[in-house]
Amino acid sequence: MKKNKKNTPETEDNNLNTEEAASTIFEEDQETSSKEKAAKEEQGIEELQKEISKLKEDYLRAFADAENTKKRCAQEIEKNNKYAISSFAKNLLSVADNLQRALDASKDNKDENCKALREGVELTQNELFKVFDKFGVRKMEIMGTRFDPNYHQVIQEINDPEKEAGTIVAELQSGYMINDRILREAMVIVTKR
Repeated sequence: MKKNKKNTPETEDNNLNTEEAASTIFEEDQETSSKEKAAKEEQGIEELQKEISKLKEDYLRAFADAENTKKRCAQEIEKNNKYAISSFAKNLLSVADNLQRALDASKDNKDENCKALREGVELTQNELFKVFDKFGVRKMEIMGTRFDPNYHQVIQEINDPEKEAGTIVAELQSGYMINDRILREAMVIVTKR
Protein backbone atom coordinates (compact mmCIF):
# COMPACT_ATOMS: atom_id res chain seq x y z
CA MET A 1 0.00 0.00 0.00
CA LYS A 2 1.09 3.44 -0.77
CA LYS A 3 1.56 5.98 1.75
CA ASN A 4 -0.04 9.27 1.23
CA LYS A 5 2.16 12.10 2.05
CA LYS A 6 0.48 14.90 3.57
CA ASN A 7 1.33 18.33 2.40
CA THR A 8 2.90 20.08 5.19
CA PRO A 9 3.66 23.78 5.17
CA GLU A 10 7.29 22.96 4.55
CA THR A 11 6.44 20.81 1.58
CA GLU A 12 4.20 23.51 0.22
CA ASP A 13 6.99 26.08 0.58
CA ASN A 14 9.38 23.74 -1.24
CA ASN A 15 6.83 23.21 -3.98
CA LEU A 16 6.29 26.96 -4.29
CA ASN A 17 10.05 27.63 -4.36
CA THR A 18 10.50 24.97 -7.01
CA GLU A 19 7.69 26.41 -9.09
CA GLU A 20 9.08 29.94 -8.70
CA ALA A 21 12.56 28.75 -9.61
CA ALA A 22 11.21 26.91 -12.63
CA SER A 23 9.19 29.96 -13.62
CA THR A 24 12.23 32.22 -13.19
CA ILE A 25 14.42 29.83 -15.20
CA PHE A 26 11.75 29.66 -17.89
CA GLU A 27 11.49 33.43 -18.00
CA GLU A 28 15.30 33.75 -18.12
CA ASP A 29 15.43 31.18 -20.92
CA GLN A 30 12.78 33.08 -22.82
CA GLU A 31 14.60 36.36 -22.22
CA THR A 32 17.91 34.79 -23.30
CA SER A 33 16.36 33.22 -26.38
CA SER A 34 14.66 36.56 -27.21
CA LYS A 35 18.03 38.34 -26.90
CA GLU A 36 19.70 35.66 -29.01
CA LYS A 37 16.95 35.94 -31.60
CA ALA A 38 17.28 39.72 -31.62
CA ALA A 39 21.08 39.46 -31.94
CA LYS A 40 20.73 36.93 -34.77
CA GLU A 41 18.16 39.09 -36.51
CA GLU A 42 20.39 42.16 -36.11
CA GLN A 43 23.35 40.22 -37.47
CA GLY A 44 21.21 39.02 -40.39
CA ILE A 45 20.09 42.59 -41.09
CA GLU A 46 23.71 43.79 -41.08
CA GLU A 47 24.72 41.01 -43.49
CA LEU A 48 21.82 41.88 -45.79
CA GLN A 49 22.76 45.58 -45.70
CA LYS A 50 26.36 44.69 -46.57
CA GLU A 51 25.14 42.52 -49.44
CA ILE A 52 22.85 45.32 -50.67
CA SER A 53 25.78 47.73 -50.50
CA LYS A 54 27.99 45.34 -52.47
CA LEU A 55 25.28 44.78 -55.08
CA LYS A 56 24.81 48.54 -55.47
CA GLU A 57 28.57 48.98 -56.00
CA ASP A 58 28.60 46.12 -58.51
CA TYR A 59 25.65 47.66 -60.33
CA LEU A 60 27.28 51.09 -60.46
CA ARG A 61 30.53 49.59 -61.77
CA ALA A 62 28.69 47.60 -64.42
CA PHE A 63 26.70 50.68 -65.43
CA ALA A 64 29.88 52.79 -65.66
CA ASP A 65 31.60 50.08 -67.72
CA ALA A 66 28.62 49.94 -70.07
CA GLU A 67 28.65 53.74 -70.47
CA ASN A 68 32.40 53.75 -71.15
CA THR A 69 32.00 50.97 -73.71
CA LYS A 70 29.19 52.90 -75.34
CA LYS A 71 31.37 56.04 -75.57
CA ARG A 72 34.35 54.07 -76.94
CA CYS A 73 32.14 52.46 -79.57
CA ALA A 74 30.69 55.82 -80.59
CA GLN A 75 34.21 57.26 -80.91
CA GLU A 76 35.34 54.24 -82.92
CA ILE A 77 32.34 54.54 -85.25
CA GLU A 78 32.99 58.26 -85.71
CA LYS A 79 36.67 57.58 -86.41
CA ASN A 80 35.81 54.84 -88.90
CA ASN A 81 33.33 57.11 -90.65
CA LYS A 82 35.90 59.90 -90.83
CA TYR A 83 38.76 57.81 -92.17
CA ALA A 84 37.03 54.91 -93.96
CA ILE A 85 37.69 56.45 -97.36
CA SER A 86 41.40 57.02 -96.72
CA SER A 87 42.68 54.31 -99.05
CA PHE A 88 40.16 55.26 -101.76
CA ALA A 89 41.08 58.94 -101.45
CA LYS A 90 44.78 58.09 -101.54
CA ASN A 91 44.24 56.31 -104.87
CA LEU A 92 42.45 59.37 -106.25
CA LEU A 93 45.44 61.58 -105.45
CA SER A 94 47.24 60.25 -108.53
CA VAL A 95 44.26 61.46 -110.60
CA ALA A 96 44.62 64.92 -109.03
CA ASP A 97 48.36 64.85 -109.75
CA ASN A 98 47.77 63.91 -113.40
CA LEU A 99 45.19 66.67 -113.84
CA GLN A 100 47.69 69.17 -112.43
CA ARG A 101 50.42 67.87 -114.76
CA ALA A 102 48.07 68.30 -117.74
CA LEU A 103 47.37 71.88 -116.69
CA ASP A 104 51.08 72.62 -116.21
CA ALA A 105 51.94 71.12 -119.62
CA SER A 106 49.29 73.18 -121.43
CA LYS A 107 50.09 76.41 -119.59
CA ASP A 108 52.34 77.91 -122.29
CA ASN A 109 50.42 76.64 -125.33
CA LYS A 110 48.25 79.38 -126.93
CA ASP A 111 46.44 77.09 -129.39
CA GLU A 112 42.59 77.32 -129.26
CA ASN A 113 42.19 73.54 -129.06
CA CYS A 114 44.66 73.41 -126.20
CA LYS A 115 42.83 76.27 -124.45
CA ALA A 116 39.51 74.36 -124.62
CA LEU A 117 41.21 71.22 -123.36
CA ARG A 118 42.77 73.20 -120.52
CA GLU A 119 39.39 74.59 -119.50
CA GLY A 120 37.92 71.08 -119.50
CA VAL A 121 40.77 69.78 -117.33
CA GLU A 122 40.35 72.74 -114.93
CA LEU A 123 36.63 72.00 -114.60
CA THR A 124 37.37 68.33 -113.94
CA GLN A 125 40.01 69.26 -111.36
CA ASN A 126 37.58 71.66 -109.64
CA GLU A 127 34.93 68.92 -109.45
CA LEU A 128 37.49 66.53 -107.96
CA PHE A 129 38.46 69.11 -105.33
CA LYS A 130 34.78 69.68 -104.47
CA VAL A 131 34.42 65.96 -103.81
CA PHE A 132 37.64 66.03 -101.78
CA ASP A 133 36.27 68.94 -99.70
CA LYS A 134 33.02 67.08 -99.12
CA PHE A 135 34.93 64.17 -97.56
CA GLY A 136 37.51 66.23 -95.65
CA VAL A 137 40.43 65.77 -98.05
CA ARG A 138 42.41 68.95 -98.57
CA LYS A 139 45.65 69.93 -100.24
CA MET A 140 48.39 71.28 -97.96
CA GLU A 141 49.63 74.77 -98.78
CA ILE A 142 53.33 74.60 -97.95
CA MET A 143 55.30 76.91 -100.24
CA GLY A 144 57.56 79.23 -98.25
CA THR A 145 56.92 77.43 -94.95
CA ARG A 146 59.47 75.65 -92.78
CA PHE A 147 60.21 71.98 -93.32
CA ASP A 148 58.32 69.68 -90.94
CA PRO A 149 59.24 65.96 -91.12
CA ASN A 150 55.70 65.07 -90.03
CA TYR A 151 54.20 66.60 -93.17
CA HIS A 152 57.01 66.82 -95.73
CA GLN A 153 59.50 64.50 -97.37
CA VAL A 154 62.73 66.16 -98.55
CA ILE A 155 63.80 65.11 -102.03
CA GLN A 156 66.57 67.66 -102.51
CA GLU A 157 68.39 70.44 -100.66
CA ILE A 158 69.68 73.54 -102.40
CA ASN A 159 71.78 76.52 -101.34
CA ASP A 160 69.89 79.78 -101.12
CA PRO A 161 71.59 82.49 -99.03
CA GLU A 162 68.47 84.69 -99.19
CA LYS A 163 66.26 82.19 -97.35
CA GLU A 164 66.56 80.59 -93.94
CA ALA A 165 67.74 76.97 -93.85
CA GLY A 166 64.86 74.48 -93.98
CA THR A 167 62.54 76.72 -96.01
CA ILE A 168 60.50 74.94 -98.67
CA VAL A 169 61.28 76.43 -102.07
CA ALA A 170 59.65 73.90 -104.40
CA GLU A 171 56.94 71.27 -104.23
CA LEU A 172 57.49 68.21 -106.40
CA GLN A 173 54.35 66.39 -105.26
CA SER A 174 51.48 67.92 -103.30
CA GLY A 175 50.70 66.73 -99.80
CA TYR A 176 47.15 66.02 -98.67
CA MET A 177 45.33 65.75 -95.34
CA ILE A 178 42.12 63.89 -94.55
CA ASN A 179 40.43 65.69 -91.69
CA ASP A 180 43.29 65.98 -89.17
CA ARG A 181 45.47 63.13 -90.49
CA ILE A 182 48.11 63.00 -93.18
CA LEU A 183 46.92 61.25 -96.29
CA ARG A 184 50.15 61.79 -98.20
CA GLU A 185 53.33 63.71 -97.36
CA ALA A 186 54.43 66.47 -99.69
CA MET A 187 57.68 65.89 -101.61
CA VAL A 188 59.69 69.08 -101.37
CA ILE A 189 62.95 70.86 -102.08
CA VAL A 190 64.33 72.82 -99.10
CA THR A 191 67.15 75.29 -98.56
CA LYS A 192 70.33 74.51 -96.71
CA ARG A 193 73.28 76.62 -95.52
